[in-house]
Amino acid sequence: MIKAIKGFNDILPEQSAKWLHLEAILADVLGRYGYEHIRLPIVEQTDLFARAIGGATDIVEKEMYSFTDKSEPPTPLALRPEGTAGAVRAVIEHNLLRGDTPKLWYIGPMFRYERPQKGRYRQFHQLGVESFGSPLPDADAELIAMTHLMWQELGLKDEMHLQLNSLGELDERHAYRQALVTYLTDKQDQLDDDSKRRLTTNPLRILDSKEASTQAILADAPKLAEFLGAESVAHFEQVQKYLTELGIDFEINPHLVRGLDYYNKTVFEWVTDKLGSQATVCAGGRYDGLVGQLKSIGTDSNKPVKSEPAVGFAMGLERLLLLMEAVAPIAALPACDVFVVAHPEVYSAGIGYAQRLRYSRPDLRVKMASATSLKAQMKKADKSGAAMTVIIAQQELEDNTISIKDMQTGEQQTVATDWLANKDNISRQ
Repeated sequence: MIKAIKGFNDILPEQSAKWLHLEAILADVLGRYGYEHIRLPIVEQTDLFARAIGGATDIVEKEMYSFTDKSEPPTPLALRPEGTAGAVRAVIEHNLLRGDTPKLWYIGPMFRYERPQKGRYRQFHQLGVESFGSPLPDADAELIAMTHLMWQELGLKDEMHLQLNSLGELDERHAYRQALVTYLTDKQDQLDDDSKRRLTTNPLRILDSKEASTQAILADAPKLAEFLGAESVAHFEQVQKYLTELGIDFEINPHLVRGLDYYNKTVFEWVTDKLGSQATVCAGGRYDGLVGQLKSIGTDSNKPVKSEPAVGFAMGLERLLLLMEAVAPIAALPACDVFVVAHPEVYSAGIGYAQRLRYSRPDLRVKMASATSLKAQMKKADKSGAAMTVIIAQQELEDNTISIKDMQTGEQQTVATDWLANKDNISRQ
């Protein structure tokens, strides 16, 4: 028996209704802020992620699904492990920045090879949002305010907690990195194995180590805030002022660094205590240098390439659904509102009635079973979750009526054929 690949999960109809409910709410909030939808390829050139995310990151080193295509010479390709790099590539390729400041969102599967666990799979789904063109802190605050509204619309406002930090600019972060490496090198033997490896590849990631022993060592380590320049400090303070004015609570987490190389200045995470170790549901920040970095690929490296400021975030939909199930479960939706049953001898009339009802009442979901016996069709109607079943036999045809069965009470009555056209008689569940 062929089964789904480990970490690649089917989303069955009962579950997909909840996904559609979640996605509709997120899309509605994004529309209120004027963000536009973009659809991005699942496969990109491997070099795009290596350049954007950073060759020394866990994603590129250990988690990315990479392969070569059948071209000559073969082109290294990868299933996208995240969405920002592809969004920036699309913005550059299609000149969307020319005289504009695009605000975009996308949704879909991402892929990372790691040990599957609850809420964390090898094929997972993200909503990503990217705002281009503004270097000002109001752009950072707008994205955070938008996520705050999403939590309210999803019934999660009391379960999500905002953490903030500033990574400063590249030169400030490099100076801090050097000081951190110097400090930790003397204590290398006390670090956990993952942190020892990161010391020579991506030392800032040691800050968010989950090992208590490593965190104890970091207590006396240099602080990134001590290396920030006046402009970075002022930017971060203004973000905090905006959030305070909007009534959005937050805490400063000096160990918040994010796992990707392209971030600068503001970074943020929305975390919860309802999902165990998988605490982060939404994360993002500013990445002012990434556009210029990707523009420069294939150009003369001695010529400076103008970048564009940008800020964005991504949220894991699997984790968000787990949180909603834990806090505010989404009621399972029935497959239909009206089930039409027709005697096999007049089944074509039943098909015609169902089709006319779909035209006259587009708000209703109307379903039929195949032209089996009346008894078999009624069994399907019982399982459908429909509020009402329409029954059509020879007598109903002759009288120009339909029989209506209320599936909650079992009561049945004969009514005119246009009875369901009246919205007062039935509405969508």
